[in-house]
Amino acid sequence: MSITSPPTIKCYVVTHYLADQSEPDENRYVFSYTITIHNLGRGQAQLLKRHWLITDANGKKLVIDGEGVVGKQPVIQASDDYTYTSGTIIDTPIGVMQGHYIMEDGNGNSFKVDISPFRLAMPNIIH
Repeated sequence: MSITSPPTIKCYVVTHYLADQSEPDENRYVFSYTITIHNLGRGQAQLLKRHWLITDANGKKLVIDGEGVVGKQPVIQASDDYTYTSGTIIDTPIGVMQGHYIMEDGNGNSFKVDISPFRLAMPNIIH
C-alpha cells in the first residue's frame, strides 16, 4: 500500500454548538460538524478510514480512529461531493479538531487526505 497526498480532495467544515444538548454546569459542551468532501480528481475515491484528534481548552486530547464516517465508506465519483454530519462532546466551551482520512482511488491505491484544524466554539465565547 503506497500512501501519497494528492491535491484532488478538498474538505470543508461547518460547526455548530448544540446548546439544547450541552450542560455547561457539568462541563459538557456538544458540537456538531458537517463536512463536505469534494473530489476534484478525474477518478473515484472511496473513504476507508478516519482519524481525529480533538483537543479542549484545557489541553485534554481525544483520539478517534475508525472505519469510514457515520457508518459508511462512501465512494465519491470524480467532480462529485459527499456531505455528512457528526458530533463530539468536549469539557470546555472551546476546542479544536483536526485529522485525516485514508482514501483509495479506483486503482486500489491508498492516499491520505488531511483535514486542517477547525474550531469548536460556543457562540460569543471569542470576541
